Formats: sequence, structure tokens, C-alpha cells
Amino acid sequence: MPRGPLEDEIMARTAKPASETARRRGIQSVEIGLNVLESLGALGQASTLSAVAQASGMAAPQVHRYLQSLISAGMAIQDPDTGRYDLGPKALKLGLVALARIDAFRLVDTAMIEFTQRTGQTVQIAALGPLGPTIVRWNMGRPAVMTSFNVGSVLPLLYSATGQTFLAFVPHAETDHLVERELKAGPLKRADAERLRLEVRARGFGHVEGAMVPGLRATAFPIFDLQGRAVLTATALSPDVLAAPGRDVALEELRGLCRDISAQLGWFGT
Repeated sequence: MPRGPLEDEIMARTAKPASETARRRGIQSVEIGLNVLESLGALGQASTLSAVAQASGMAAPQVHRYLQSLISAGMAIQDPDTGRYDLGPKALKLGLVALARIDAFRLVDTAMIEFTQRTGQTVQIAALGPLGPTIVRWNMGRPAVMTSFNVGSVLPLLYSATGQTFLAFVPHAETDHLVERELKAGPLKRADAERLRLEVRARGFGHVEGAMVPGLRATAFPIFDLQGRAVLTATALSPDVLAAPGRDVALEELRGLCRDISAQLGWFGT
């Protein structure tokens, strides 16, 4: 029985043109290829086909086809001796270009201002300057934390939560001269400084109570760059009298924010 005019119109409106179908398939192929590329990068080292397939949640034969296309485009490489796959020169160049356009301070400012407004937690941001850990941002919470420190103040490496975090997550060559200076002026010995570095590194953050300001707790989390170096720290400050259960929740959230910012800066740590 032939179709009527109305049926023909409905069919015409609902049928997808061949060009649109091809375009959607092309988009899907790009998405799958990017998933394979991202999974390869997240593995952090040259990896086998099975490892890439598992990381991307795809069948090995399908992953193999996409890897071959990525190799042809210079986005991936395969070691001829081991057969393992890794990121190619074009993928690395693209990543470096993207990282060069990221402003770490912009990311930190946006995240920490919102965090302080929502939680009431005071947070200071510091960078490692030539004289030592230097405060570069101060987000005052509720109630205000009153100290003599402000933007531009230099903190000790061994006696502040901020400094201890840089001690643990910055190469020795960048901190040795600061350590020597503080060891000469204070009671700690070289063995104490090394033990402190290892403890903070294992714990993942620096923490002091009353060491800098009586009655003030400070917990500092690192913000990493592509090489796993702490380029900034975010330190939560609060008086002992405010050390309520809610503060622990806020600290865990701050740790997560620092990890998220680090990931945006290219860090692949866990």
C-alpha cells in the first residue's frame, strides 16, 4: 500500500541525512581517540596495549586501531623493541602549549576565594621566593585571623606549615641554602630537618600548632606543577578554639581543591 503525502512528510522530517550521520560518526571517532590518548597519558609511562585498553575501558583490538591512527598523526609512538606505547611529540607539544596558557594564580584565586566565602576558612597562598616561603595571597575567613603576617611576609622553612610543605615537595637544590641558614639560627639539627621532610612527604601536607603564632593551627597543602614540584601552597589557618569537626571537613575539601588545581597544571599524581 503506497504512503500518503502526510507519511512522506513525516519520513522526510525524521530521517537523518547521510551527511549528518557521517558527521556524528566522525565526532564519535574523535571522542574515542581522545579517550585513548588521555588514558595513555594518565598511565604515566610507556605501556602495553593491554594496559592502555584496560585504562580506556575498551577492547584491545579497537584500541590498537586507534593507536595506529594516533601514531600516524604523531600523537603517539611505539617502541620497536618493547612494543610499548607512549605519548608522541605532537601530543607533548600540544600539552606544553596548553600549560603555557594556564595562569596558576588565576586558578588559585578563583578556587580559594569561593572556598573561603563558603566555608569561612582563612587561607593563605605562598610561593617559594629567594628569601624563603613568601605569602602572595591572603583570603580572610570568619572570624578574622589576626597575625602580624600579611602578603609579602617571608615564613621559615622548618617551623611553619607552609615552609615544611615546600621542604618536602621542592628539590633539595632549591631549599638547602634556606635549611642551612635556619639550622645555624635554631635548635634543629640536619637529621631533624631530614626527618621532618620525610614525615611531611609521607603525610602529604605540613601542619603546626602554635609554632608561629600561639594558639594558631596551620595546615598547608601543596599545589604541584607538571614535574611534581610544589609551585604554591595553600595554608588553612584557625585558632585552636575553632578546631571543631567542621574544620576537618573544610581541610579535606581544601586538599581536594589543591589536587584539582594541580591536575589543571599538568600534574598526574595520585
